[in-house]
Amino acid sequence: MTDPTQHTRRSFVYRKLVEAGAVFRETADGVVAASFPDEPNPLGLADLSPIPRCGFKGPKALAVLAAAGLPIPEANNTAVTIPGGGLVARLADSEALLLGDFSGAADPLSDYAETTGAGCYAMPRRDTHAWFMIVGEDAAGCLAKICGVDLRPSHFAAGEVAQTAIARINGILIRNDRGDTLAYHILADSASAPYLWDCLLDAMAEFGGGPVGLDRLISFAVA
Repeated sequence: MTDPTQHTRRSFVYRKLVEAGAVFRETADGVVAASFPDEPNPLGLADLSPIPRCGFKGPKALAVLAAAGLPIPEANNTAVTIPGGGLVARLADSEALLLGDFSGAADPLSDYAETTGAGCYAMPRRDTHAWFMIVGEDAAGCLAKICGVDLRPSHFAAGEVAQTAIARINGILIRNDRGDTLAYHILADSASAPYLWDCLLDAMAEFGGGPVGLDRLISFAVA
């Protein structure tokens, strides 16, 4: 079994993953939890923190990224897929967040990670933000316990982004369903990652939820 302590790029919550019995494997330049005992769960929480991601900020950030070939959402607080995998989320007129693909394909961010220019500055989101994903038909109900935004599918469309408080810490929620299964990306301050992980597991307990690995996410068919 891959040992996360032997890798410099590991999860902010890797100790909790080890305690939960995670089986790890290498991906990109890090190591992720691939599976857990007793999967599948009706509601799953996955850690994607070792997967590549980056951010850009500045008055010309969106224009520079568009010129580099990235699809840019038309409105703030929306996200679209990147050709080859991953997402680009438009957080403001001057800020974007790029999430890498976790399906095992080549990293789609490699062509953009160093993109900068006048008025466009790279932000180290891989270091500053933990990245989780909650997946399952009860995902919105679970998140309602720790977040004030109405995330029900009837009110929060696929591709919508909410910059809000999650368990009393600032975070970013992105609806990104896995095929027909409801799913949300959750990004928050890396220093608060262990606290948020525990809050999410506590919130999902009544729904029979628990941790799931990267392989479970990949197993869902994506439309």
